[in-house]
Amino acid sequence: MDMSRRPRRLRSDGVRPLVRETDLSASDLIAPVFVDATTDERVPIGSMPGHTRVPVDQAAERVREVRETGVEAVIVFGIPESKDSEGSRAWADDGVVQRAVRRIVEETDAYVITDVCLCEYTDHGHCGVVEDGARADPHMTVDNDRTLELLAETAASHAEAGADMVAPSSMTDGMVGAIRSELDDRGFESLPVMSYAAKYESAFYGPFRDAADGAPAFGDRRHYQMDPANGREAMREVALDVEEGADVLMIKPALPYLDVVADVRQNFDHPVAAYNVSGEYAMLHAAAEKGWLDLEAVAHESLLSIKRAGADLILTYFAEDVARRL
Repeated sequence: MDMSRRPRRLRSDGVRPLVRETDLSASDLIAPVFVDATTDERVPIGSMPGHTRVPVDQAAERVREVRETGVEAVIVFGIPESKDSEGSRAWADDGVVQRAVRRIVEETDAYVITDVCLCEYTDHGHCGVVEDGARADPHMTVDNDRTLELLAETAASHAEAGADMVAPSSMTDGMVGAIRSELDDRGFESLPVMSYAAKYESAFYGPFRDAADGAPAFGDRRHYQMDPANGREAMREVALDVEEGADVLMIKPALPYLDVVADVRQNFDHPVAAYNVSGEYAMLHAAAEKGWLDLEAVAHESLLSIKRAGADLILTYFAEDVARRL
């Protein structure tokens, strides 16, 4: 046996960090913040241990807590006081996200990203205006083109409130182009767009729908979110968003789709983000509560694997806990 090659030589304590290929830092992480217009106190999210919905007047305080861990960026999700068929509270000047963003920008130095979607604001829970008769016909879904104008208006309202970046997540064809055009027309040509460029119709989103109160009232989202079986399709989706002006490319979920993260990293020179979603977070917590896993270790390893696959940015519910230990 030829023992001239011994990989273990580079695994001792002294040299191990010197040859480490992947590093994770707090500046790589984006922390989600849920702001709820229906409450005047923090409301624990049962399926996401450690996370709460906060009232609007505590939004800045919540973001300051995030910043104390070293995490520099947050993404704001809103739970409105009322809903309707079009999700009109999504772009209201006095909407929950708009009010929260103004407070956060005024009172903190965080980098503020906003989620641009309608599912939290529609009374049917879908990500846009639904086609006539969609409730009764499982083959019908969101009216793509009628939704574009509403997404663009929502993104512009977030920009006017002071957001540093907008992140459309509805997987509506043409959403990046519509939003980019509206932002440019209103003088926000320097505001970046982080597109959820490859978002799958995943079973890992359950706890988020509990957190954001955005589960569909009927049907599902298979007609506009991607089939989990498809990898090559993601390259087509991402290419379209790049053509329309996306500045950052998001893949969601992260862990079950590391192959997609790696493929996007290899084929596009844009910054790549990955969303370590609520189900990924919840299942590790559940296993740790059973004593089956070391939560701190698996959380760090999970995020490290996402970074190793090629993500520059990681949106994760572990952001604060992991950042404290880096």
